[in-house]
Amino acid sequence: MDGATLPNCDFLSEALAGLGTAPKSMSPKWFYDEQGSHLFEQITKLPEYYPTRTETAILRDQIDTLAGYVPEGAALIELGSGASVKTRLLLDGIGGISTYRPLDISAQFLQDTAEALQTDYPDIEMRPMVADFMTDIAPAPTLSDRPNVVFFPGSTIGNLTPDQAITLLSRVRDWPGVTAFILGADLVKPADVLVPAYDDAAGVTGAFNLNMLARMNRELNADFDLGAFEHVALWNMGCSRIEMHLRSTCDQTVTIGGRAITFKAGETIHTENSRKFTPLTLRDMARQAGWRIAELVTDPDNLFAEAVLIPAK
Repeated sequence: MDGATLPNCDFLSEALAGLGTAPKSMSPKWFYDEQGSHLFEQITKLPEYYPTRTETAILRDQIDTLAGYVPEGAALIELGSGASVKTRLLLDGIGGISTYRPLDISAQFLQDTAEALQTDYPDIEMRPMVADFMTDIAPAPTLSDRPNVVFFPGSTIGNLTPDQAITLLSRVRDWPGVTAFILGADLVKPADVLVPAYDDAAGVTGAFNLNMLARMNRELNADFDLGAFEHVALWNMGCSRIEMHLRSTCDQTVTIGGRAITFKAGETIHTENSRKFTPLTLRDMARQAGWRIAELVTDPDNLFAEAVLIPAK
């Protein structure tokens, strides 16, 4: 496996910076330790969480269309691969993929997934890489001796700010050998469909959100009382995004990295945004990053979209 485990010093410095500002915030990338990755896989199976099953159906139903943008012998590079469940649809349905290169920050989860995939796909080379795709990865993860197709499903692009999304797309546009980018994006829809997807009745998403605090306790010697925080999900129509927060239920002080962080009752840590798109906003984002949309396929209810980006000339 290429790369190395991200050091806790990065986690600590980002935690102190994010919790030391007003309003408090944390990057959603810190959700994904081994426990967080497993919790997210549970979320994808919840009845309220439509994105995974909808995108899976699109990938299955539109596989021939997508295959037209994957050259023979290509390397498939996935950003934030997780359990690589959707990737199996591409590996099953698109002939000629020579190598699968998943990128993820959860090292053990990544290794376990790659080993399972190697067993199931013995003719495809597995080249996992521990990396934070939000950073400028050097050298680029593309393979120089073949075409490279980048896969970024799950509407993770919506977790980024508009500027971050354009920066990421521009960075990938500049990786050598990239011929196409298959991008999953969640579409704008009514709030009564959106909010339950991020605040399920079983409380799994709440446990996923709170796991970030548990992770800080485990790895950074913090002393968060998880019972003194609650999960909040809300629809911000003006920014076209679902927001997830952890709200303090009382006045309290938490120690992390030897520093005391105070919370007022009702104060929140903003942990994630999930921006929703329209075809127009997707095309505009792609254009600003040097891509054009060659294909845009959706499900029959227009809940979700899969966009195939190719470099703009």
